[in-house]
Amino acid sequence: MGIKGLAKLLSDEAPDSVKLVPLKSLHGRKVAIDASMAIYQFLIAVRQTSATNPAAVLTNAAGETTSHIQGFFNRTIRFLTEGMRPAYVFDGKPPNIKSHELVKRREKREKATRELEKAKEEGNIEEQDKQSKRLVRAGQKENEDCKKLLRLMGVPVIEAPCEAEAQAAALCLAGKVWAVGTEDMDALTFRTPILLRKMTFAKADDIHQMDYKKAL
Repeated sequence: MGIKGLAKLLSDEAPDSVKLVPLKSLHGRKVAIDASMAIYQFLIAVRQTSATNPAAVLTNAAGETTSHIQGFFNRTIRFLTEGMRPAYVFDGKPPNIKSHELVKRREKREKATRELEKAKEEGNIEEQDKQSKRLVRAGQKENEDCKKLLRLMGVPVIEAPCEAEAQAAALCLAGKVWAVGTEDMDALTFRTPILLRKMTFAKADDIHQMDYKKAL
C-alpha cells in the first residue's frame, strides 16, 4: 500500500531498519492504528464460505455486513490481552491532491463489477471470489460501526482531519503513542519513528517493525 516497492527497498538497502518482533513485545505500548486500512482488511479476510459462494461476507439477521465488526472485536481483544494499548485513527476528508487517485479507483471498481457479472454467468467461482474482493469498500457505515464498537470497549477513537496515517504519524512524533500500525508505507514518509505492519493479519504473532532513523 502507499509507496510501491518501499518496503522491499528498505529490506534490501537498510536491513537494520526492519525486524520481526512478537506481538507480546508491545506489552504496555501505545500504538495508533490506521482504522480505515484495518476495516478494509477485515472486510476481505473475515468471511463465511460455501460451495456456491466462497467469498460471502458475514451478515446479521437483517442482511447487513458484519465482517468488519467481528474482525475489529477479535483483533482488539487480542491486542488488549497482550497488554498493548491501541488507539484507532479514522480517515477524514481526502485531500484534493488525491482526486485523481479516487477516479482511478472508481474505474477499477467499474471494471471489477463487469468482470464479476461475467464470472457469475460462466459459473466461475474462483473468479467471483477474486472480483468480489476487488469491490470491497469501507464506507461511512462501516466506519461508524467500528467507532461505536471501540467506544463501547473503552478503546480510544481519533478522527483525523484528513488522512489517518498522517494523523497517526503526528501523534507518534509528538510522543503521544510509541508507534503507528498500518500497511500504508506513506506513514514512514511522514517521519513516523516506529512503523508496525502485519498487525491486523490473522496470524499477527510476528510484527514487522520499521525504524525511521535507521532507514535514513
